[in-house]
Amino acid sequence: MTGTENTKVGIKVWSDYVCPFCMLAEGPLHEATHDLDVEIEWMPFELRPHPTPTLRPEDAYLPAIWARSVYPMARRMGVDITLPTVSPQPYTQLAFEGCQYAAEHGKAAEYTPRMLRAFFQEDRDIGRLDVLADIAAELGLDADDFTEALKAGKYREAHQEALRTAAAYRITVVPTIIVDDRHRLEGVPVAAQIRKAVLDAQAEQAVARGDACGVDGC
Repeated sequence: MTGTENTKVGIKVWSDYVCPFCMLAEGPLHEATHDLDVEIEWMPFELRPHPTPTLRPEDAYLPAIWARSVYPMARRMGVDITLPTVSPQPYTQLAFEGCQYAAEHGKAAEYTPRMLRAFFQEDRDIGRLDVLADIAAELGLDADDFTEALKAGKYREAHQEALRTAAAYRITVVPTIIVDDRHRLEGVPVAAQIRKAVLDAQAEQAVARGDACGVDGC
């Protein structure tokens, strides 16, 4: 045994459901880790929290950045993604509160990728509670209970606490990927970058446990 085997590495991924680069980062993340012992945790970050105005696809900014950056990257990566027509773009606080519900009911891993697909592939308004409830039902969650919980603000404080965690990690851009609380990647990394960070973290954990040799020898 090398000392790096069977070592689970935590990966935190900060994202916002209206950030196309967050959807593009999903592929390299899974490509890099599919055969490694990792625990991926999707973390919330609101790019434009209420009452900051959200962006409009009919204005110049969004079509320009999609033409310049998003679409070329998506073509290279083979990802089907389209600038949504929802205008103005939705606030994501309610959807993130729904993520807290999903996490409590064992569906956290499925919720964020599904929300990204709903917005960027299906052009659905993920700021609407009825749309969120439909997506929750697709994931096997109780849509009525989900709706009532979000109406009552049951997960509002949990979401705010998650945002405070983002601030503690000094998150300012999404996607931001932090591997084992020490290896930080911002933007859309290639799979090799993520894999190296995970393997380095495994090696560091092994040295800390004393089951591998460090730079000072054994």
